[in-house]
Amino acid sequence: MLTDRSARLSLGFSCVGHSFSHVLTLLYPTVVLVLEHEWGMPYDQLLALALAGSVLFGVGALPAGWLGDRWSAAGMMVVFFLGSGASAIYTGLANTPFELGLGLALTGLFASIYHPVGIAWLVQNAKNRGKALGLNGVFGSLGVGLASLLAGALADLISWRAAFIVPGVVCFAIGLAMMLLVRGGTMMRSKADITPEADASRADMWRAFIILSVTMAAAGLIYQCTSLALPKLFEERSHGLLGHGAMGVGAVVSVIYLLSGACQLLGGHLADRYPLRMVYIATFALQAPLFLIAADLGGAAIAGTAALLVVTQTLGIPAESSLLARYSPAKWRSTAFGAKFVLSIGVSAAGVPLVSFIYAFTGGFDWLFATMAGLAGVAVAAALMLPRDGSASDRGVPASIGRPAEAD
Repeated sequence: MLTDRSARLSLGFSCVGHSFSHVLTLLYPTVVLVLEHEWGMPYDQLLALALAGSVLFGVGALPAGWLGDRWSAAGMMVVFFLGSGASAIYTGLANTPFELGLGLALTGLFASIYHPVGIAWLVQNAKNRGKALGLNGVFGSLGVGLASLLAGALADLISWRAAFIVPGVVCFAIGLAMMLLVRGGTMMRSKADITPEADASRADMWRAFIILSVTMAAAGLIYQCTSLALPKLFEERSHGLLGHGAMGVGAVVSVIYLLSGACQLLGGHLADRYPLRMVYIATFALQAPLFLIAADLGGAAIAGTAALLVVTQTLGIPAESSLLARYSPAKWRSTAFGAKFVLSIGVSAAGVPLVSFIYAFTGGFDWLFATMAGLAGVAVAAALMLPRDGSASDRGVPASIGRPAEAD
């Protein structure tokens, strides 16, 4: 009974933490619009203050994952909540650009703990990994979607300082609650998985690590290029259906990504029910023809096809995380997720110059979509070389959750 309660609490804190990791790091792009007037500084100078925080949010993931493995995943999650909350409060109390930049940097540093540690901790405490990862993904998407709305509402109704202080106080309070639960024994610090699996062979681990490095890099670049291109694509090809300003385009893009985030629940169900390798391959295989179809569409059809593209990209996330967990030694799982996050951030950064170059050279997105289709094809070819995984029950999923599936 205590184990079940601890598992449920771990899932809850991990999901809430995912939301806060995105909310706290995405408040500033909206708040900066208010600071332009209040501090009388140019937009570009104010926005540059977020650079250190953005860098630390990425590069901090690997050492954070290492600490989660070497010390305590639950302890690092407490540090995440307390440190991120306190940093956001400090940012809201800043009186100079230096103090503001320092607060944003500290927020990025402490927020970098979540993705490597929080997801690995979730996997360790989950009975049904795919379902838990899908639900966790929904909370992450919710955090991305709510950040600007929350920042704008608090800045307009109270002040720009409240936009940082209010969510910071809530985050810090959650950290205190978690710390008390861990110290009181209600949440157990376990080094073993609740749903154990037979260890993969060393050869399979290395094989999967190399292949997943290729597919995760491809997935990160595809996702980044898609998100960068969609607003301009809709503006050019909607034929006036979304109006003639940025509001209609922005609203459609936001709705697509919020709905696709919710689809991670379906992705989690598929990851629990069917062989992970085949689910992962299928999501890339669907993207390739969708990119080629989208290259020639306009009007309402382009919005629908783009929505399907984003959905297929997010559907594969639970399977990808489950595969990484499956082929990572449990004692180094947080470090593995840290490496995944650093890899995704590093490779996806190439999306900005890639989209800019292709659009400037061709005047459109046809060649960009052809490139993305080819990249999806490369990911399919690589994923086909992953070790063959067995049935859902073989991966530690109770038989009541998913039917036995033949090895692909």
